[in-house]
Amino acid sequence: MSNEKLTTSAWSVAVLVVFLLVWEYVPGWLGVPKFVLPPFSHVLTEGARIWETERLLWHAGITAAEVVIGFILGSFLGAVIGYALGVSPRVEAILSPYLLALQIAPKVAFAPLFVMWLGYTIYPKILVAVLIVFFPVLINVLSAMRAMDGDLINLARSFSATRFQVFRMVEFPTTLPPLFSGLRIASTLAVIGVVVGELVGGNMGLGFLLVFFEGQGNTAGVFVVIGALTVIGILAYYAVVLAENRVLHYLVNAQRHGA
Repeated sequence: MSNEKLTTSAWSVAVLVVFLLVWEYVPGWLGVPKFVLPPFSHVLTEGARIWETERLLWHAGITAAEVVIGFILGSFLGAVIGYALGVSPRVEAILSPYLLALQIAPKVAFAPLFVMWLGYTIYPKILVAVLIVFFPVLINVLSAMRAMDGDLINLARSFSATRFQVFRMVEFPTTLPPLFSGLRIASTLAVIGVVVGELVGGNMGLGFLLVFFEGQGNTAGVFVVIGALTVIGILAYYAVVLAENRVLHYLVNAQRHGA
């Protein structure tokens, strides 16, 4: 690791340490009650209690599973429909008004409807996540298809490439960077979608714990749940980043060997 990276990492850790020290001592010095803003040490103590007595890991696992499933389904649908609309401008012209209407509609407003249809199960949470994840992926893929270099496509056609070959060899590789940009955004939005579903109609998961501790007036417990949700979001984001680095690195190497 270079000296520059070490310096950057050291400053990042220093910022975190200062933040935690301010959180631990400043509210008490200012006379802020613990039920409004508990010290960081109290949040850690409450986190240990919740881990042992409230099945924190089990609820986090439920939420994480819903996030993963919702992210995969929403991303797959967004990518497939984005490519389909990009390949066929006529289909895009037909469906774009309805997709625009669905995009404008507040996605979280569908959560109560999904709960009414499917009950207090994991399916409403997954559907909300799918709906929220769908559009960033769709828009990034469709925008990349619209901005495609026509000369590359014409060059492939001049070599008698079929429509599928043009897509596989030109359009799909070219749109991978925008696709992964959409996936990075979608990975964090999936957590929001799941939590909204659990807040509206959940009997398990971190969203359920959030409502439970809010009803108790347990501010430290709420901070613990927020921290667990943040960890899930960070893991989801960096999983996409890792996949992006590997896929794009492999693609570049394959193109070099092919050249």
